Amino acid sequence: MTPDAIDRFVEESTAGLVNSPEHVAVIRSLVTKALSLAQYESNLSDLKSAVTALGELLDGSRLFEPWRDTPKATVFGSARTKPDSELYRLASAFSAELASRGWLTVTGAGPGIMEASSQGAGRDATIGVNIDLPFEHGTNAFVDVENRHIATSYFFTRKVIMTRSSQAFIAFPGGVGTMDELFEILTLLHTGKTDPVPVVLIDRPGGTFWSSWFDFMADEVIGEGYLNSGDEVSYLVCDNVADAVAEVTGFYTNYVGFETGVGQAIVSLRHGPSEEELSVLRAAFEGITFTLASTEPLTTLAFDFNGRSYAIVRRVINEVNNWTDQSRS
Repeated sequence: MTPDAIDRFVEESTAGLVNSPEHVAVIRSLVTKALSLAQYESNLSDLKSAVTALGELLDGSRLFEPWRDTPKATVFGSARTKPDSELYRLASAFSAELASRGWLTVTGAGPGIMEASSQGAGRDATIGVNIDLPFEHGTNAFVDVENRHIATSYFFTRKVIMTRSSQAFIAFPGGVGTMDELFEILTLLHTGKTDPVPVVLIDRPGGTFWSSWFDFMADEVIGEGYLNSGDEVSYLVCDNVADAVAEVTGFYTNYVGFETGVGQAIVSLRHGPSEEELSVLRAAFEGITFTLASTEPLTTLAFDFNGRSYAIVRRVINEVNNWTDQSRS
């Protein structure tokens, strides 16, 4: 199909449905890429995989569309956690508390911690993103399969769907799947592929799962220079619902959003600092230049950023969340 023919096809297909020129351009790109697959006739399995992956990502986008403006926390953890365990009770209580504050819980929709979180949040506050596995069957009873659920064939599409719309990530003890999901989030944060978010690691009181993991990260990963000193600010280890909820909701006390410019980061805030609070910030980050600007109804704080030092970004966010709103002009 020629470029002109593609243009006509896209124009006719989107007429009356899509008004944004940017959206039309993306749709044209998708059609062009799809037609280019004709040259790969001998790689049918690869083509089928590409079509399946794209379909799952688009289905995930449609699933989340009604709740784009609702805060969401994605919960990871073992499918083997039993209903009579302390971890199960903690996961259920955590999601119930978030639901009472207007948050949705995103889970893998299966058993164990996924089931506990769905139970706590309730069917109206749970979005389930399942994975088709030969040894796990169906979706737990606390997920609305008709309206708030999707099943995927691939782990990577599932992770994208579960992570790109969430404002917090919670991990309970688990196996290689949980570790994969947690390290995916940390990788996205430290490479700037996702906006800053709270990451909370919850264990039972007296448990050593996350404390041992924390020590490994401190001694071997950070200690050996594979991450920077101070990068442990990226995550919080705790053993109770109150601290976990405070970490998630407290992250958004003043902080609203994040973007990067050339050599700098720009943080959007609900309100700016007093002179004293600004002085404290500058003293805490000696050598970094901070610039305030009013962009009603928000305030922006720009500062030096090399694109890699996520710990600095997180520490700045922690600091600005301590600022108090005194209705400053």
